[in-house]
Amino acid sequence: MKKIHLVLLIFIAASIGVLISYTNTASTYDTIETAMQKPGKFVHLMAKLDKSVPLEYDAIKNPNYLRFTAIDSLGATVPVVYHSAKPENLEMSERIVLKGKYQNGTFVCEEIQTKCPSKYKEAEAKGLKHPGNVPDPRTQP
Repeated sequence: MKKIHLVLLIFIAASIGVLISYTNTASTYDTIETAMQKPGKFVHLMAKLDKSVPLEYDAIKNPNYLRFTAIDSLGATVPVVYHSAKPENLEMSERIVLKGKYQNGTFVCEEIQTKCPSKYKEAEAKGLKHPGNVPDPRTQP
């Protein structure tokens, strides 16, 4: 066997290995229903905050406990528990990506990513402000 054939064979085997490992780590978004069918398995949920149900968060009592209800695009809801600090822009976000596991009737979230629409332009048009908007004291009279 020629050296070039051996090098090509190794290259092809390495490429197949990389592709297989990539497909194992690639993730898709699940619905709440499919997450409920996979209890204990790590999933990604694309949802939004159900604003009809109040958030449970007390930064003084326990800053690492947040409980809220998420609603997916199909209308299903699930209570979510997040054991970390509340993301600042959670209430302003259009969509949220929840990474975690469904366990005992609750989605236990390990990470929250907020997806916000064009830097809050719609909210500012309605007179609302992003929680992070703080006036610069140097520009105030």
